[in-house]
Amino acid sequence: MSNRMRKILSLLLAACLLSIPGLISAEGAAPTLDGVHDQSVMAGTEFDALAGVTAADAAGSDLTDMIMIDATPALDFKNGKATPENPGDYELVYSVTDNNGVTTEDYATLTVTKKTSEETVYKTFDFSTQTVTDNRGWEAKIGGEAEATAELKEGSYVIEIRKPGAGDGDIQLAKAGYALKAADYKIKIWAKSTKKTYAHILARNEQAEGWETFGGAFNVEIGPEIAPLELNFTAPGEGSAELLFNLGKITPNPDNAEDTTPEDFTVTIDKIELYEISGEETQVPTYTADFAAGEGLTAEAGDGAAASAAFADGKATVTIDSYPGEGGGVWSVKANILLGDTKIVKGQKYYYSFKLNAANGQGGEALVESAARAWECRANFNGFNAGAGEEVTVSSMFTAEADVDDPVIRLQIGNAPEGAANNSIAISDVVFGKLEGDKETHKTIDSFMPFGRNTANAENPSCPWETFNGTDEDNERGVGTIWAENGSFFYRIDNGGTVDWHDKLICGFGGNPLTLASDSYYTVEITARATKPVSCGVFLNPMGGWDPRFSEGMDLTEEFQTFRFQTTDTFIMDMDFELLFQFGSEALSKLGEVTVEFQNVTIYQMLVQ
Repeated sequence: MSNRMRKILSLLLAACLLSIPGLISAEGAAPTLDGVHDQSVMAGTEFDALAGVTAADAAGSDLTDMIMIDATPALDFKNGKATPENPGDYELVYSVTDNNGVTTEDYATLTVTKKTSEETVYKTFDFSTQTVTDNRGWEAKIGGEAEATAELKEGSYVIEIRKPGAGDGDIQLAKAGYALKAADYKIKIWAKSTKKTYAHILARNEQAEGWETFGGAFNVEIGPEIAPLELNFTAPGEGSAELLFNLGKITPNPDNAEDTTPEDFTVTIDKIELYEISGEETQVPTYTADFAAGEGLTAEAGDGAAASAAFADGKATVTIDSYPGEGGGVWSVKANILLGDTKIVKGQKYYYSFKLNAANGQGGEALVESAARAWECRANFNGFNAGAGEEVTVSSMFTAEADVDDPVIRLQIGNAPEGAANNSIAISDVVFGKLEGDKETHKTIDSFMPFGRNTANAENPSCPWETFNGTDEDNERGVGTIWAENGSFFYRIDNGGTVDWHDKLICGFGGNPLTLASDSYYTVEITARATKPVSCGVFLNPMGGWDPRFSEGMDLTEEFQTFRFQTTDTFIMDMDFELLFQFGSEALSKLGEVTVEFQNVTIYQMLVQ
């Protein structure tokens, strides 16, 4: 029986005893055990099971000397100390009995690792040199009366404008020779400005004899927070365009000369997304929920949470009476939208749509996956976020990543909105279907980081770093960038996502994994700080699946701290890993810009002897 189950049964037993009148009086209330926790020790090393553990009776008298400890497999404890010789997991049972004969138990796991050598440095990341940056074909052009500079800096394209000149074209960021075919195009420029300003976005026809454009977006406002500036246009056939982002003098309303491009400001561009959309597509519904029949949705809750589903007025309502306690997360409360007899085929295109209204607001994950196997058989990963009382439409169009015989749309909603202890979430208008036709969307991302997707990772082993942003896959939130400077490594989050994978920093990406040798334990040491207090999950995960060798957390402050995370098992052959830092959360989404500075990342190895 697991320690977790033992604890649950112990709590249930205590509740039953307390419910019997007179069985345990106030004077005979159960004693308490504090400080019991899971631990790890190397084989052959003395282990003090009582370190930090105390006990007291109902009156507060100390019972620490009366604590008894049992272990499975057995260990020989003397004064709370034992020396385990065999590696493995040991279940520890702590118990204490007061003078009234009332006993309390608590449980922990002792992980005994194999004997190893002393720690030696396995890998240290050198952040002292900056790698070559790439402007991705975007050239800055400063002319006329403008005074400005443009450079790749801090993982972005940064344009510092002292004077904007006399016209919008006096300051340009231009990409020439953008190949076109008969298709629709979308350009999204993720930018922010230290002062409110304007831009024109144009697609100039390079084959035309005179000045001709395929389209333009005019008087596009740029504010202090990173946001997408969008241009949509259609090309009738093969050709090429010069894409122009004009930041010179713009006055949207000639009658209001004060509302114009300012002086002395900076525009920062994190990335530019380019979409080519061709062909046609038709939505063919295959399932529509009928909540009026009182079915079609179920609710699950764990980790101390409580939730239920009900049906009324053609809607399904998930009532969350309580969110999970410590150790819970987004997965702790689930709403499963059933899809009838639907079966999903890998490689087929699908879509879904439904309306959601959360009384206290709610963010979470929207997954199309197996009802029984969950993440082990998942066809699509999506996210959503709704304000308090706001009805939103949650939708996705996707190509199935797996065959799923029993699919559901699973909403993972175990993270409580800020200040909320409970919630009521109404769901309606559920439609699921196939996408038929030959429509294709090809997306490229021009980012300006000196690492990652714009460099040949396999040829750059000293810098195996990358970011993943929620907006990279067209979610509403998640934008960040990375760079090295003055011996430190920086990760700036310009737009915080609501779920952890919206803002993710990765060490060991694609063709440049983090390879760890067999027959060893490892310690990952990280020294870091942040411009604002922020938390993240830290995972050492094998490439190609999800089986983290450690899952920990870091609570960063404005002061440098050093964190050490250790593996507790070995592997029989060298393995490729990714070291993940996942930052997204409801709290992060409200923080604004946050920069994390890594002063040191070192991996230590302990060879099994």
